[in-house]
Amino acid sequence: MNDIRRIMAVASDIKHSRDVVRYGVSLAKKYDAELVVLHVEHDPFGESGWNLPFLSVEEEYKALLKEAEKNLTKVVRAESVGGLPVKELIRRGEPIGVIRNVVEEEKIDLLLMPAHEESRLEHFLFGRINSAIIRRLPCSVLLVKQKAGT
Repeated sequence: MNDIRRIMAVASDIKHSRDVVRYGVSLAKKYDAELVVLHVEHDPFGESGWNLPFLSVEEEYKALLKEAEKNLTKVVRAESVGGLPVKELIRRGEPIGVIRNVVEEEKIDLLLMPAHEESRLEHFLFGRINSAIIRRLPCSVLLVKQKAGT
C-alpha cells in the first residue's frame, strides 16, 4: 500500500460535509498526513447566465454559494481540534475538472467524498459526479456514507 501523506475531503454541502471532514481529520491524525478540505462552487448558469425569465433563481443560487463558503469554515473549525493544520480551498468551476486539478496540484493520495445519492436536479446540473470522479482520478477514493436518518 502506498503511503497516505496528503488527504483531501470534498465538502459538497453542510449536511454531509461534516462527516467527510470528520473522516479526513481522523485519517490525517492516524497517518500523520496533511488534510485539504475543498469546496467546489459550480455555477450551472455559466458566465453569461441562462437568460431565464426569473432572475431570482440565479441570485438565490449565488446567495447559497456565499452561505456555503461561510459554513465550510465553521465545519472545518469544529472538526479540526487538536492542532491539526487544515488547508481550506474554495474553487469555482465544473466539479469533476476542479477536483481532478486540485488532486494533481496538491499531490493528493486519498480523496474523501460524500456517498450520497444524486438527485435528478444534481444530475442535471453537475452530471454523475461520484462515478465520473472515481474513474478519472489518479488517487484512491473513499466514499463516506451518511449516518442513518440524515
